[in-house]
Amino acid sequence: MSPRQPLHATVAARWTSGLGWRAALISGPPGAGKSDLALRLIGRGWRLVADDYVHVTASGGALYAVAPDTIAGRMEVRAVGVAPAWARGVTRLSLAVDLIEGAVERLPEPETRLVEGVALPVLRLNGFEASAVEKVAAALARL
Repeated sequence: MSPRQPLHATVAARWTSGLGWRAALISGPPGAGKSDLALRLIGRGWRLVADDYVHVTASGGALYAVAPDTIAGRMEVRAVGVAPAWARGVTRLSLAVDLIEGAVERLPEPETRLVEGVALPVLRLNGFEASAVEKVAAALARL
């Protein structure tokens, strides 16, 4: 696995019994709340994989994420600055989370995105909603 150019995204992972570590690729425009959502996920026991930029590589029909060496183990916490974070190394991606402004669709049709030729299920949500953490956890648990 040799990583390509980093994607502008944040990745957080959680341990899933029987499956191991699974991660969510969180993307959206600047200021959409990528790091904020990751910080709240970490507060619920998730681990940071990468903040702001991530290398994603396909191998064996799966996607794997890892932080660039220059930012590994650190994240930007708005109003605080760059802070250390207990981070994971290479972790399998299972879900793409697209942060959007405004209301989200109540019962969206299933959607996937091709990343490095591998289909990744997509969850669209407003990252600043109080329930965003639970929605990401629920979507990941269904996979």
